[in-house]
Amino acid sequence: GIVIVQHMPPVFTKMYADRLNRTCKMEVLEAQNGDLVQRGRALVAPGDHQMRVKKGENGYFVEVQKGPKVSGHCPSVDVLFDSVAKIDVPKIGIILTGMGADGAQGMLAMKKSGAYTIGQDEASCVVYGMPKVAYEMGGVTKVVPLGKIAEHLISVLNQEPK
Repeated sequence: GIVIVQHMPPVFTKMYADRLNRTCKMEVLEAQNGDLVQRGRALVAPGDHQMRVKKGENGYFVEVQKGPKVSGHCPSVDVLFDSVAKIDVPKIGIILTGMGADGAQGMLAMKKSGAYTIGQDEASCVVYGMPKVAYEMGGVTKVVPLGKIAEHLISVLNQEPK
């Protein structure tokens, strides 16, 4: 499954998820508390809520709660990545263009927990902030241009034992 944090206000995350759902082959939803993280589904954190991945009796699910800003944001990439770092499952983290450092600490935690991590390269970023800080902290396994991330991700997934 895929979990996404996008720095957007509340109404826009629902519209964003709905638009992606119409254009993607997988199901894309604005996450609700308790939604299962599963193959073929992407969950977008609702604006003004923090989202974490937790292990439950039926697999992995998201916990979506109102909370304070972390790293200047709600939702925060750091909150999501930190939660993913704590679960024992194969995982991949990707950090894309954005201002500031949100996600850098969490991506480093993910990498230290065994995750493969991808950072968008400077040339393809609108703002080379978040991926740059994650890279400088040592949290990025591989730097990849935006237009090549999907291809790179597929090659990494094809190398993983099933």
